[in-house]
Amino acid sequence: MKQPLPKGNKKLLNAWAFYDWANSVYTLTIASSIFPIFYSALFVSEIKVVPAFGYEFKSTALITFVTAFTFLVVSILSPLLSGIADYVGNKKFFMKFFCYVGGLGCIGLYWFSLDHIYISLVCYFMGLIGYWGSLVFYNSYLPDIAFPEQQDRISARGFSLGYVGSVILLIINLIMVMSQETGEAKMTMMRWSFVMVGVWWILFSQYTFYILPKGVKNDRKVTRNVVLNGFRELRQVWQQLKSNLRLKRYLVAFFVFSMAVQTIMLIAVYFGEEEIKWVDDSQKTMGLIVSILVIQVVAILGAVLTSRASEKFGNIKTLIAVNIIWMLLCFAAYFVITPVHFYITAGFVGLVMGGIQALARSTYSKFLPETADTTSYFSFYDVAEKIGIVIGMIIFATIDQITGSMRNAILFLFVFFLFGILLLFRVPRESNNIL
Repeated sequence: MKQPLPKGNKKLLNAWAFYDWANSVYTLTIASSIFPIFYSALFVSEIKVVPAFGYEFKSTALITFVTAFTFLVVSILSPLLSGIADYVGNKKFFMKFFCYVGGLGCIGLYWFSLDHIYISLVCYFMGLIGYWGSLVFYNSYLPDIAFPEQQDRISARGFSLGYVGSVILLIINLIMVMSQETGEAKMTMMRWSFVMVGVWWILFSQYTFYILPKGVKNDRKVTRNVVLNGFRELRQVWQQLKSNLRLKRYLVAFFVFSMAVQTIMLIAVYFGEEEIKWVDDSQKTMGLIVSILVIQVVAILGAVLTSRASEKFGNIKTLIAVNIIWMLLCFAAYFVITPVHFYITAGFVGLVMGGIQALARSTYSKFLPETADTTSYFSFYDVAEKIGIVIGMIIFATIDQITGSMRNAILFLFVFFLFGILLLFRVPRESNNIL
């Protein structure tokens, strides 16, 4: 029987970080680049309206509402599943389950069409819920496998590996798409890229699953009462937060700025496709994919620089600085019209995108009290993040649907970063370098 590796072991840390290599292809190809381009290309007319659920939706508003609904489901499911995982001591099982659901959903996107919009949206739903559902358990491993002084760097390493792996696959997909001469052939290659994402995700995750410990093994059986343990644990975490002012205030700040960060990341390519004045469809496809590549490459540097900055200036001060940059980017995006301006903005987004995600995760991990129940705390973290995304996406989609412009919606996100900065200033300071 394979013996679990000790906490802090280099092989264990690298295996954990390698899951970012496996699953980040979803966020790049499906959430951020090729699928948004593919989805837009399905509409032959300039009036991009989709009849669904008894209404006519603006195309970007529909996919945003569906995304918000998926995050709502994740926010409900994750505490249920984390409670079960804690009780039976097998968080890896649930991480695997969501990984496979997400991978199969990506493969199913090969058959995405407006004529079968409901089945198509189910596949989109599976990919999204699989990705975010697996992250609940993936993130909860961090304090189990790494000591506090290791967590900033290994968290950043995970994001960096994810950027490198996803860029490699995206370049392959880009060559596949752009090597075709007809629009129909390009669409077919896009469909095959979705299949490749699902296969990549499932295949490369096997190394992580092989190395990571299963959990605290026991013979407990899942009962009806156990199913609700997750919500009880969330309530207990909330009660414990009352005596941990620093963690409570940090979570409130994270809730506010994270909803804006995640919303921008999820709608960035839809914004570029609809609001930027491209010369033709070929330039649009190439330009959008290149801009995403720029974001990913710069994000590798951004994650490393942010990690180094947090070591020198402290986590909270670094987060405040990154949020200020995000706030300015929201304001600048309202005036972005030309492809060149879009590329420049994309570069700055990449610089702060990976950094804020990695640092937010490791800061929360550092602020946790001494406890063996890390899954419950990270479930609380993930639920807060998902509910924030639901609110952010609904607000964004509503403004987009009513005003007919994504510019108005993205400008409104300026407010979330402003309040996030103010709330970060309220996090109690300590003499150590964590803050």
